[in-house]
Amino acid sequence: VQLQASGGGLVQAGGSLRLSCAASESIAGNNVMGWYRQTTGNSRNMVALISGSDATTYIDSVKDRFTISRDNAKRTMYLDMNSLKPEDTGVYYCHWSNGRQTSWGQGTQVTVSS
Repeated sequence: VQLQASGGGLVQAGGSLRLSCAASESIAGNNVMGWYRQTTGNSRNMVALISGSDATTYIDSVKDRFTISRDNAKRTMYLDMNSLKPEDTGVYYCHWSNGRQTSWGQGTQVTVSS
């Protein structure tokens, strides 16, 4: 599966963005997709995950502000980000894994100004 992330940009604190991750093949079935964030000099860390059954997991700092979702018919995963904070700034990567194979999309930059 090849992934294409989009939707990043520059936004003021308190604003919103929607990230999209389009897949080249079907994303239906037993897999996990997610969004990861990387800041300069740091490792890539999980922000949110969604399973094939739509079970979701979030890091504490984004709970109640971010929503991860997937549309299998459109082969696309989303991350709706609201009430953005400067600490949300980073390069966001989408990820897919079925336990045997894994794939990363290219990053999309999110910058939140104070």
